[in-house]
Amino acid sequence: MGARLRLLRALCMCSALAIALPARPPSVTIGALFTFDSVIGSSAATAIRLAVDDINRDATLLRGTNLSVLMQDTKCSGFVGTIQALELMEKQVVAVVGPQSSGIAHVVSHVVSQLRVPLVSFAATDPALASAQYPFFVRAAHDDAFQMAAVADVVAHFGWREVTAVYVDTDYGRGGVDALGDALEAAARARITCKAAFPPGADSAALVDLLVRASMMESRVFVVHAAPDSGLDIFAAAHKLGMMDSGYVWIATEWLAAAIDSSSAAASWRTTAMSRIQGVLTLRQYTPDSDAKRSLEARFAAAANRQNATAEAAGSMMNAYGLFAYDAVWMAARAIDQFLGDGGNISFSADPSIRDANGSALRLSSLRVFDQGEQLLRKVMLANFTGVTGQVRFSGRSLVNPAYEVLNVGGTGVRRVGYWSNGTRLSVAAPSWADGGAAPPSNGTQQQQKLYSVIWPGDTTAPPRGWVFPNNGRPLRIGVPYRTTYRQFVSKDPRAPDGVSGYCIDVFKAAVALLPYPVPVSFIPFGDGVKNPSYGELVQRVAGGSFDAAVGDVSIVTNRTRVVDFTQPYVESGLVIVSPVKATGSNEWAFLKPFTPGMWAVTGAFFLFVGAVVWILEHRFNPDFRGPPRKQMVTIFWFSFSTMFFAHRENTVSTLGRFVLIIWLFVVLIINSSYTASLTSILTVQQLSTGIQGLDSLLSSSDPIGYQVGSFARSYMMEELGVPASRLRELAIDQYADSLQRGPANGGVAAIVDELPYVELFLSTNCQFRTVGQEFTKSGWGFAFQRDSPLAVDLSTAILTLSENGDLQRIHDKWLNPGTCSSQSTDVGADRLNLSSFWGLFLISGVACFVALLIYFARILCQFCEYHEGGGGNDRAGGGVFPDPERSLRRPARLSSIRDLMSFVDMKEAEVKRAIRSRSGERRLDRSMGGSSISKGPSLSRPSSITSPV
Repeated sequence: MGARLRLLRALCMCSALAIALPARPPSVTIGALFTFDSVIGSSAATAIRLAVDDINRDATLLRGTNLSVLMQDTKCSGFVGTIQALELMEKQVVAVVGPQSSGIAHVVSHVVSQLRVPLVSFAATDPALASAQYPFFVRAAHDDAFQMAAVADVVAHFGWREVTAVYVDTDYGRGGVDALGDALEAAARARITCKAAFPPGADSAALVDLLVRASMMESRVFVVHAAPDSGLDIFAAAHKLGMMDSGYVWIATEWLAAAIDSSSAAASWRTTAMSRIQGVLTLRQYTPDSDAKRSLEARFAAAANRQNATAEAAGSMMNAYGLFAYDAVWMAARAIDQFLGDGGNISFSADPSIRDANGSALRLSSLRVFDQGEQLLRKVMLANFTGVTGQVRFSGRSLVNPAYEVLNVGGTGVRRVGYWSNGTRLSVAAPSWADGGAAPPSNGTQQQQKLYSVIWPGDTTAPPRGWVFPNNGRPLRIGVPYRTTYRQFVSKDPRAPDGVSGYCIDVFKAAVALLPYPVPVSFIPFGDGVKNPSYGELVQRVAGGSFDAAVGDVSIVTNRTRVVDFTQPYVESGLVIVSPVKATGSNEWAFLKPFTPGMWAVTGAFFLFVGAVVWILEHRFNPDFRGPPRKQMVTIFWFSFSTMFFAHRENTVSTLGRFVLIIWLFVVLIINSSYTASLTSILTVQQLSTGIQGLDSLLSSSDPIGYQVGSFARSYMMEELGVPASRLRELAIDQYADSLQRGPANGGVAAIVDELPYVELFLSTNCQFRTVGQEFTKSGWGFAFQRDSPLAVDLSTAILTLSENGDLQRIHDKWLNPGTCSSQSTDVGADRLNLSSFWGLFLISGVACFVALLIYFARILCQFCEYHEGGGGNDRAGGGVFPDPERSLRRPARLSSIRDLMSFVDMKEAEVKRAIRSRSGERRLDRSMGGSSISKGPSLSRPSSITSPV
């Protein structure tokens, strides 16, 4: 009875559930849009049929509902694709798989958005389709933004800086090239220098003409972004023009891998198409190996062999687009199953805004809106399963885990040379993901190695340089400063073959001669020949394209490196200060000049002070420091000043005296050394005529400062050092000497700020001037080129070679011969030594003296107190330290104590100790006698020492 009740309840619950949930429809139809007769479409057609068959055989999916697909041929036409999409909409499909073309996807996305039908594309890779403008577009493959990031990483890996993009002029081609430009700038600081676009369906003559124009540019790195059906025509034209030889780099996007994978194994195709693409790099969307993938590929090959009648076409393989088309159908089917499982009901309704115009035969009114389209779209975006392409899951509107294989075409097939993923970038290790997340980095050697060796066009393994000089008959336009002073650096020279000459020109020619390729150049003087040109303006001309490069004494400074690229410096340079100097003759008082008067006064005072301290500390111990007052005064003076030469003959015996003397002798040693060095400098070197001694004194003064015409020194002093413009004077180099000699008082300048090479040449013939201070900038001279010019890198290597083999120094000696002043010393006299340089030493000596005196007097007071308590000096028969009682009564007590203390201090240490020991013995004897008297009775006799006052 209980079992029957439970069965009855279960039947009731099932009935209630059946009433609550609507019945599943017996069949559901989806559409498919692609070009049947195409590389992508032929693979996708078979894959879609196999996917539908597998779904209908799966009992766990679409339970009781049969999935059918309606395929429409878009014929690679946006117009035909739109018509076919409308026909599918008439048949009330709930989802559409496709299209394969990005251009058609742009148009059809508007249709499905209006009718609310999800559009799941497996091959439309234009990044612009991810826009919110197309809410019902779902991309079941990776878009070209990731593919172009992989291409940019390959370009960066080999160090190329310029790329020529060859692409089909469609939404697909333009979107991919725009993504490539962004990726190159971000990953490699490279750029697309030439965009060679060709229209869809271009014939071979148009492609040849396009590649001829592209070959006249300097870049030899070509990125081909085309469709699989027409892309091979580009390589046929390149092969015809000899552009598949060594020195060229060809990178094809994933369309080439799809074309190779979909090709038949016939020998005729291999000998024609493959021979034209030897050495090409291409990409293929990475799909991990799995049993499901291998099974699908086997069934695909069998189905393709059954469908193809001729053996010539037999042997086709499934390309990556076929795999993504297969998963796209499964994605739609799983979304439909979840939609129906949640009680979804498929219904369509008319859209009042869609109606036929009068007399129209388009039958637009037959189009219906999928009422539950938004719910089904959400189910599609929630996809999370493992398909034949790997993990199928969305992050935003993009599939997770984008990855590509990097393939190298060689022989009759391709060779994998590496992988690219969004997590590890280039690597020879296959991407792997944990729980569908980002790819963890590889370890060991595989993490360090990015790509295996590549066989390039021309059957070479050495990476091509990637650029040549443009074959358009125009040499490089080189801007050369037209200097009017110090023309040996660089200037216009009508007698020279190139019209210019100088040290900088010879360095440039020597560097160019080391390059492994010819460099046609045309030197163009820049300037009016009246004064030196503005070097900042010359650099701006290079950045603006008026010149291809600037060769001359161009300084490498920060603001210039932002707009142009410089080579390795060929001359070290920096800003220095030039000031006039004068020779100073010695006189009879020259020995007083090393110290300032204050320094002399303090030094003499300390000599006397330390001598007095040592006398005090030694007076009680050392007989050399005792005697009549006159002798002791002479001893103090003699000892004090004899320590200057370490010639004192009096020995110190007290510990405190030795402590003070050691510290003072150290101070004397430092003072003597400093005095000797300063006096030597004063007697042997020249002295500054002005107060400018370096950068700090230059900035603190208000005197005018000179700089060279056209130099960056003006902007540097104003912007970096804060020097007001009113202090700056623009001068030609031949005006330097006159301006410095006249000085600020006579309309001249106090100092010149200029670059070291000019200053060295100026000082070699002007002995009355010298540099002061140190260089306060560190830079150099280099050759300036337009941004990202590969010639700057090659010339830098050549300049280093010139430096290493000594040619750079030989060119320097040829043009920049030192003058008569080159061997003279450039040192200038230092300031007189003042107290501020030595106050620390005097402080240490003074503290030592104070501590020693404090310890000494503390010890004296202790001895005095001990001596006084003993009764003081009766052993001297009335003539000791303390007077007799009668004289004590006739003088003040305080005066007597001071006199007693002074007399005690003057006593010898040995006498004091002997008196203290004697008094201690007498006290012990008195205590002993007192004890005996108490025990025997009182004594009647008076001490003999007590007498009556007279």
